[in-house]
Amino acid sequence: MAEFWAAVLGWRITEEEEDGISLAPADAAWPTIDVLKVPEGKTVKNRLHFDVRADGSSTEEELERLLGLGARKVDVGQGSDVSWTVLADPEGNEFCLLSRTVQEVLDH
Repeated sequence: MAEFWAAVLGWRITEEEEDGISLAPADAAWPTIDVLKVPEGKTVKNRLHFDVRADGSSTEEELERLLGLGARKVDVGQGSDVSWTVLADPEGNEFCLLSRTVQEVLDH
């Protein structure tokens, strides 16, 4: 999972221990994210939910990149008229790809 999220975010693994791995931006700035091992699989809604945006590419290109990394589209009851795409990481944790890119948000 740490490798998946490092690739999604463009971050790097900064620390590895038996129970978890820390991820940080490539420039080693804060914050960091710890990916920890737990004995059970995911069974209920996430306690933490990431929304991501395309940065330097189109939303469609970012969707293809995320799917290529191992994400998959999921249905959590969202309607067909929503502006985001609900995805799950390889362990089933949901996250969303928002329709507006980073550049579109910054231009407004």
